[in-house]
Amino acid sequence: MAAIFCLANKLDVLLKAVGDTPIMKTKKWAVDRGRTVQSLAQFISRFLKLDANEQLFIYVHQSFAPSPDQEVGVLFDCFASDGKLVLHYCKSQAWG
Repeated sequence: MAAIFCLANKLDVLLKAVGDTPIMKTKKWAVDRGRTVQSLAQFISRFLKLDANEQLFIYVHQSFAPSPDQEVGVLFDCFASDGKLVLHYCKSQAWG
């Protein structure tokens, strides 16, 4: 029963690179509902081995950047389609 609860807390997030930002070979990730946009950006930065001085911007629907303290679960509830939340990431401001 606990394993089912853990899986229910995970959401499918599709991460897409924009511009000259490196592409992650794994695009679909299971992310905890309570994870913040800031912690997701830090994960992506570490995964891509970006320099500490490089910024990373996250966008929803190629239009707006959510607040860094916004929980992924709230974004999923509002903007997911087909059971996935699509987030774009880039090293420079692109939209919004």
